[in-house]
Amino acid sequence: MSVNVRAMTCSPRAVFDVLADGWLYPGWVVGASRMRDVDASWPSEGSRLHHSVGVWPLLIDDETVSVEWHPPHRAVVRAKGWPIGEACVTVDARPRDSGCVVRIQEEAVEGPGSWVPRFLTDPLLSVRNRETLRRLAYLAEGREQNGER
Repeated sequence: MSVNVRAMTCSPRAVFDVLADGWLYPGWVVGASRMRDVDASWPSEGSRLHHSVGVWPLLIDDETVSVEWHPPHRAVVRAKGWPIGEACVTVDARPRDSGCVVRIQEEAVEGPGSWVPRFLTDPLLSVRNRETLRRLAYLAEGREQNGER
């Protein structure tokens, strides 16, 4: 399981405001290219984000399903990215000093990606999720500084 942690200069609420806006998904998730639709009930458990992964013209339409939603501290999704497979992704946020600490954990749970040994996949996921957390920080910190919700 790949685990990344980042200190952010915003509240956990600001982080979860970004997570709750499904249309922002490609803005912070590395690999997501565009949104096609967001269930009206997003991010309630069982709701879905309909996104595409890849680069045009090689785009794959897929989805991410909300598994747990406990703002402003914990969210769990099942991200689909076939033909690679599916991953369980957990985002936790905890208050700290004048901001928060956000941890993202990702583990391949189905498909070809889950067959590859962790010692090979974890370093790649770690690099990707370091950038994912950086993008999430830009959005959450920027929105909070500008008074957006």
